[in-house]
Amino acid sequence: MRDWDKELKDYTFYIKLEKKLSDNTAEAYLRDLRQMAGYMDSEFGIGPEQVREQHIESFLAYLYDKGVKKTTQARILSGVKSFFNYLLINDRIENLPTEFIDPPKTGRKLPDVLSVAEIQAILDTIDLSSRFGHRNKAMIETLYSCGLRVSELISLRISDLFFDDGFIRVIGKGDKQRLVPVSRQAVRLIGCYLEQRAGQETDPRSADTLFLNNKGRGLTRVMIFHIIREAAKAAGIAKTISPHTFRHSFATHLLEGGASIRQVQEMLGHESILTTEIYTHLDRENLRDNVESHHPLSDF
Repeated sequence: MRDWDKELKDYTFYIKLEKKLSDNTAEAYLRDLRQMAGYMDSEFGIGPEQVREQHIESFLAYLYDKGVKKTTQARILSGVKSFFNYLLINDRIENLPTEFIDPPKTGRKLPDVLSVAEIQAILDTIDLSSRFGHRNKAMIETLYSCGLRVSELISLRISDLFFDDGFIRVIGKGDKQRLVPVSRQAVRLIGCYLEQRAGQETDPRSADTLFLNNKGRGLTRVMIFHIIREAAKAAGIAKTISPHTFRHSFATHLLEGGASIRQVQEMLGHESILTTEIYTHLDRENLRDNVESHHPLSDF
């Protein structure tokens, strides 16, 4: 495994520094690649430069036999392709073993979408008299009304708030910045939370972080998941809820309200509009009504 260890270490530096992937994303890539490397070493006793197409196909068959979902297989193959492309570009290998290997076909499974009434019900269940009531309500409103990723929410800083201009600055994937309009409701709730937080002891390293835990430090992803699920449970909502549910609902509601997909793409911070199409959808009835209203032959 020594050859694999060296190449994987170099590749990790590459995707962090050159591709500017986050630590979480880089670790996910590395975890999948370690699995592939372990298989190549144990089954064939080969290093990266000896891998051929049949070896990759054997690894994919191994994943299939293990019952790994097609979406996970596709994700792993994507990382494997990226790794071998890196090796080829840097003259570590002479042939690309993944060139003619296609990912397994997967259906698009869209996450549950919350209605505006359901989101309001979740917000209404939060007890503002509790210690973190103002924080939790402001946090969920910001998550939804700005369409944030959970990583963007927990890294949001006070210095990112430009309320006079009606925007917040969001640091997205690859440290890319974008300005997102912020709702009046979110502004009001964040203001109430900051007033309540003024008396809280804060870790100096987290002084600029907007949403803090009981120790005055930034919240974790796990805490965000827990807060959201508890609020949804209290509201009697049986759907599978995660922070991404609010982001997806945000995009869906914008499209249904008449926003263009380009506008939604910019708000979500997607590089490709194809990604936006995966994360958003219109209900069929709304789409049919639009076609009947605007298509020139709709009366025929």
